Amino acid sequence: KSIKLIKEAYKADKIIGVVAQKDSNIDDPTFDDLNKIGTVAYIIKMLQMPDGSTTVIIQGKKRFQLGEQLQSEPYMKATITPFNEAKPKRDKEFNAMVSSLKEMAIQIIKMSPNIPTDASFAIKNIESPSFLINFISSNMNAEVVYKQKMLEEIEWRTRAQMVLEQLSKELQMLELKNQIQSKVRVDIDKQQREYFLHQQLKTIQEELGGDSPDKEVQNMRERGKSKKWGKEVAEIFNKELDKLQRMNPAAAEYSVIINYLELLLELPWNEFTKDNFDLKRAQKVLDKDHFGLEKVKDRILEYLAVLKLKSNMKAPILCLVGPPGVGKTSLGKSIAKALGRKYVRVALGGVRDEAEIRGHRKTYIGAMPGRVMQSIKKAKSSNPVFVLDEIDKIGNDFRGDPSSALLEVLDPEQNNAFNDHYVELDFDLSKVMFVATANSLSGIHPALRDRMEIIEVNGYTIEEKVEIAKQYLVPKQREEHGLKAKDITIKASILEKIVEDYTRESGVRGLEKKVATLIRGIAKSVAIGEEYNPTLNAADVERILGAPIFDKEQYQDNKTAGVVTGLAWTQVGGD
Repeated sequence: KSIKLIKEAYKADKIIGVVAQKDSNIDDPTFDDLNKIGTVAYIIKMLQMPDGSTTVIIQGKKRFQLGEQLQSEPYMKATITPFNEAKPKRDKEFNAMVSSLKEMAIQIIKMSPNIPTDASFAIKNIESPSFLINFISSNMNAEVVYKQKMLEEIEWRTRAQMVLEQLSKELQMLELKNQIQSKVRVDIDKQQREYFLHQQLKTIQEELGGDSPDKEVQNMRERGKSKKWGKEVAEIFNKELDKLQRMNPAAAEYSVIINYLELLLELPWNEFTKDNFDLKRAQKVLDKDHFGLEKVKDRILEYLAVLKLKSNMKAPILCLVGPPGVGKTSLGKSIAKALGRKYVRVALGGVRDEAEIRGHRKTYIGAMPGRVMQSIKKAKSSNPVFVLDEIDKIGNDFRGDPSSALLEVLDPEQNNAFNDHYVELDFDLSKVMFVATANSLSGIHPALRDRMEIIEVNGYTIEEKVEIAKQYLVPKQREEHGLKAKDITIKASILEKIVEDYTRESGVRGLEKKVATLIRGIAKSVAIGEEYNPTLNAADVERILGAPIFDKEQYQDNKTAGVVTGLAWTQVGGD
């Protein structure tokens, strides 16, 4: 119907009445479906589109009100009542409104990519307020119902207010839309920039012969396949590796994950050294390295014997208690040599932080695993001989109690699933042979003492000290000072004199120092080229070491008035 009307009108005076439907979904509206207020329009141009539809360019002239319907076929005709357009009353408030309208409309044009900028020139050049309001309201983005309301409004001030409200909404929506778009654009630009830089970095690293991040991840994945770890560890490793692959290498967390994965790869999961079960050889090794200490040697040989018969025995936790200088620490090295195992030693003297044992959480800057896991990593074996030196010298303060943290490490029932805070995965320590050393039992935590097998390493007798000096100390010091066997000879009687007159100790550390002093005295003579007696006598000892320090007073009986035989005891020996 509309097309028929337009075609006829286009041939005649080109004037038609344009009215909006109340419901735009009705294809063939009746007279009652139309709004009663419409616009007189002039047809400027009628265009036939390629798809067969017709487009009409019309220009609104003035408003009218529908009267009675005259005909409905072939198109609608009706009587109308013209609207008497009242001129707007111009005052300061109305002028301000019109000015705001202009500014807002120009702003919307600037922010809308679809509206040509020429439109802003058109608006700037409109001088009539009524024409400006009509022009803006007809071109702005609003629903038909709202536009119809504005068309029906007679009062110019109210219409201007309505247009202003609608423009304000549109401007806010545009600002929000632009804000979101610019944010998205920035994110995309940033991602593109990072991708570009990564590609450049990758190329540079490849040119320099280094590994690109992808290659590094691939290398780790290959190394992971050859590890003997359990299913749980493999899952965590692959999960962290996937996270690393998705991460930007410049991110702070990247290096944290790299370090963590490197540690997992370097830890000896289920990797063991083969024990040497030749008990006679073990006996020889222990006898060669240490004189005496029969109780300790027997305990180690018993352990080896049981391990030979039953291959999966839990390792014992030995605690060697005795005065300084009796060879507790060096005994650990001999045990490792006898068993054919790796040897690691951790000095616990003065350790006050629980994290030294159990590690730090990965969330901390500079976090690292505890000393136990670090030493296992260094040993590259899950069954080394692990010496915990000076276990009685552990301190404790506000950072926790390390001796309590050691309970899990040294409990044969628990240490098959030791959980380090940094590693966060259970590690089996049950095959590790722990050997602790202490000077006194009083400084050891009672619960910790309960978990260990206490073996007392007592001081040596004079005869034992002389033998130790003859077999170990003199040859060792002679070698350290660059002398040959023919350059110096120290008889047993001279060694006994040194023990009795110059040292008063349980161990042999002081004795070793005195032997070293004697040998230095001879080394000086050899270096200068002066004559000396290679076989040392008592006079030579007194010349080099000075007058005897200790006087051995012996009373065979208690007959002397005022004198009685007494016994002195200390942690490091007695008399």
